[in-house]
Order: sequence, then C-alpha cells, then structure tokens
Amino acid sequence: MFFVIQNFAQKEFKIMSYNVENLFDTKDDSLYNDSEYLFGGIRGWNYERYRQKLSNIAKVIVAVGQWRAPAIVGLCEIENGNVLKDLIYKTGLNNIGYRFIQYDSPDARGVDVAMLYLPEFFKPLSSRPIRVVFPNSTSTTRDILYVCGIINHTDTLHVFVNHFPSRLGGELESAGRRETAASVLRSAVDSVFVANSNAAIVIIGDFNDYPDNASITKTLNAIDLGKNIVPSQLYNLTYQIHQQGKIGTYKHNGEWGMLDQIIVSGALINNSLRTTVLPSTVAVFAPDWLLEDDKTVGLRPFRTYIGMTYNNGYSDHLPVFVKFITKNEELFKETVQEQTRER
Repeated sequence: MFFVIQNFAQKEFKIMSYNVENLFDTKDDSLYNDSEYLFGGIRGWNYERYRQKLSNIAKVIVAVGQWRAPAIVGLCEIENGNVLKDLIYKTGLNNIGYRFIQYDSPDARGVDVAMLYLPEFFKPLSSRPIRVVFPNSTSTTRDILYVCGIINHTDTLHVFVNHFPSRLGGELESAGRRETAASVLRSAVDSVFVANSNAAIVIIGDFNDYPDNASITKTLNAIDLGKNIVPSQLYNLTYQIHQQGKIGTYKHNGEWGMLDQIIVSGALINNSLRTTVLPSTVAVFAPDWLLEDDKTVGLRPFRTYIGMTYNNGYSDHLPVFVKFITKNEELFKETVQEQTRER
C-alpha cells in the first residue's frame, strides 16, 4: 500500500459570530438596569425560560459546527460571565470543552460581548476590553473585546469582537456613534499592523450597520474582496451576501440586512500565513428551525421575544460563520507517524 503525504497536514476550523438577543439570567445586578429580565419583570422572564434560552443557543452553536464545533464563537448581547458559565457547563456544550473570555462593560443595561474558544484550537496570550467613549457625551456603549492568541500551534491570531451602538432614534441620527466605535476599532487594528503588517486579524460581531455603510467602508476601511489582496488591508467577507440581498442576519420592515459581519486582514487570504481563510465558505446559518413566518413577507429569524411577547425562539439575529484551514507541522509529524504504523 502506498501513502501520499503532503508537506503539511491541514486542519480545518470555523469561526462564527452570533447576536443571541438578550441572554440575561434572572438575578438582579444592582450596577445595571436589568429589571426587564428579573422574575416578576415586564417580560415575564423566569428560570425555565432562561434555561430554554441557554439550550437554544447551545443547539445553534453545535449545529453550525456540524461534526466539529466552531473553534471560536463571538457572542453579542450576553449579560455577564455567569450566563456564559451556564451556557458552556449546563447545556449540551458541556462535553465540548469551551472556555470563554468576557469583561463587564459600561453599557447601561449591562450587555456585553464575549468570545468562546476551544483550547485545542486556540491558546489565548492576552486580552482586554477596549472602551468606546463618545465626544461631548456621557452615554455609554459596549466595549470592544480584543483577544490575541495562537491558533492551531502556528500563527498569532488577533480577534476583535464588536457590538456597535444601535440604530435607536434613526439610522442617520445614530450614525455618528457607530463611526466613533469604528474609529476606536480602527486605531486598535492599526496598532496591531504597526507591530506586524502581515498580522492575522479577524473582526466579528454585530455592527448595526451594513457592509457598505460609511462606518465600515470608510472609517474602518473594510472593503470587498478584489483581485489584488494586500496583507494589511481589511476585507469584509460578508460584503457579497449583503449585495445579493437574498438573506441577512437580521430582518427589519420586511427587508434582510447584514448587520453581523466577518472581516479579516489580507494576510489570512493571500496564503502568506499557515492559517488561511476560505472566503467562499462564508455563510449565514439559516436552517428551517431558526426561521418563522414573517407577516410582512417570507421568513424571519425565530426570535425569543416579539416586542414584549414571549415567542420561545432563539434570537432576532441569525449567526454567520466562515471556515479556515491551518497547515500545521505538528499535525504533519503525527500523520507521518500514524501512516508509518499502519504500514
């Protein structure tokens, strides 16, 4: 029997982003305005509904991964570290082995972003929250989560998890707040590029803007893929999904929108690193069970609440994901040893 062994063994993994629509526990946090989701509150939130919500989110994460759970999961609208512990230890995720990184932000309701990761794929080296401060204003928003680590024992990966300010009050009226968040994010990205112009950067989250809005294309300077890929340029992998308009991650007034996005540095595209993104695999995860009939037209995300009415769904957003491949020398050595034993 003959064996063909490549120079490197390849290991595939996924990164996903998911706004989980107000994953709150039932405990009162005196530092934040979480009264809507307390027992006896106006939403009728209780422990049974909370546990069902946890189970629903876990089901989505497992389903996105299919036969292998996503290596990295960016989450938006989680209340605190306690809900993350319940998510990864008290649901079907318990046997998968996720760990999480999260910091409490100054958001008035206590809504944060977080990152789940599988230790066998990703080894964190450092992390920190990046504060977004609005000029001439005392209002607050979610921090940007920055995590630096080693992916698959090969490349240093820089991950930014975001939840930009909402469109509450109108798109144009609130645009400046999202441009401020994009400016803060861009400064953090530039700091990474100053140290290494060939850095592997992944930016995920809910941007509350579309891939062709100014906060993304101009302030952040994340553009559509072109023929010439520059390592230190940011590319929005979800741009084409937005342009096609057939599906998005959020639906408003009968129209799909691509609010949740995945943006990467060119170094992850042009094969200059051992870790490479596969742009053609980017997709919105939209199985039938994550959707429900939209009274306006077609389908919409099967959400937890419609207004103040409990709907027993998953989230008002759909997740988005993309595949990566890492060429790993250690895996290559293991493959050689295994095939030698088989011979």
